[in-house]
Amino acid sequence: MRRILLALGLALLSPLVAEFLLGDFPLTYLHFLVLLAPTYGGAAVVIREVARRKGLGWPSIVLMALAYGVFEEGIMTMSLFNPDYAGQRLLDPGYVPALGIGVPWTLFVLALHTVWSMSVPIALMEELAGERRTTPWLGRTGLGVAATLAVLGAASTTLFSYQNGHFLASVPQLASIVVIVVLLVVAAFRLPRPGRAAGRATGRAPSPWLVLGAALVAGLVFELQTVIEGLPVWLTIAALVAAEAGIAWLALTWSAREGWDGGHRMALAGGALLTYAWHAFFTHPLLPSSPGLDLASHLVFGLGAVALLAVALQRVKSNV
Repeated sequence: MRRILLALGLALLSPLVAEFLLGDFPLTYLHFLVLLAPTYGGAAVVIREVARRKGLGWPSIVLMALAYGVFEEGIMTMSLFNPDYAGQRLLDPGYVPALGIGVPWTLFVLALHTVWSMSVPIALMEELAGERRTTPWLGRTGLGVAATLAVLGAASTTLFSYQNGHFLASVPQLASIVVIVVLLVVAAFRLPRPGRAAGRATGRAPSPWLVLGAALVAGLVFELQTVIEGLPVWLTIAALVAAEAGIAWLALTWSAREGWDGGHRMALAGGALLTYAWHAFFTHPLLPSSPGLDLASHLVFGLGAVALLAVALQRVKSNV
């Protein structure tokens, strides 16, 4: 039963982080979790369960999380190609006609799903799981149910998105998304399993506080375009690439060193979680709300994120 609760917790945490902590929806729309959990949560559970069943490591989980992001934004919502998605003209900055995408939006939204929608919730729930951190939580039936819900959620999101804007990407664009998703998943399965890599990096892992600081700085650089209006396109792209490539390189390098443990994993995930918490105060909800409700929602979800981190960290310490 506890393993099922862990999977259910992940299924709910994923949309809570992806949409509510981000600031898209206030407290009064918590019932939307019923609609969002199959899509976000179903995918997160499937990615996590498949990875742990096959003995895959975190680089593989991140690649599958990226595959999810490409699939959602390329096929489910088609925001990668829709020039007027949600009426916001998201593709105008850095638009590449040959590809039909806006570079800043592509870099930004794919990172949102890879890091926050999938990886952070998985990391947090695994640390809360204690000794079951890297073991499967569901049997075949449970995994089948999660996969079915994920498919149904994806289908409903695709249908809703099309009915909302009546935009349909071209066949070559959709085909390219399918190819990219398949290649990412194949690459995830071909990466070396944990413990089979060719040796660990020299030196010891840094202090978890340094990891937390690096994650917070990366989050700040990543979110520059959302808090400072009018940045040149080249600077926006440079900031996004620097933040994403920089924290990815540090995480890969540090995690390969001796002494990397749950405290470091929590610092990395915590930095990302806290980035969403402060960023929410600079956002506007997708649906009508009031300034007072928005502020209260940001405070509640932000404090909830801090409390969750505290509980997970205590769990890590108790397992040392």
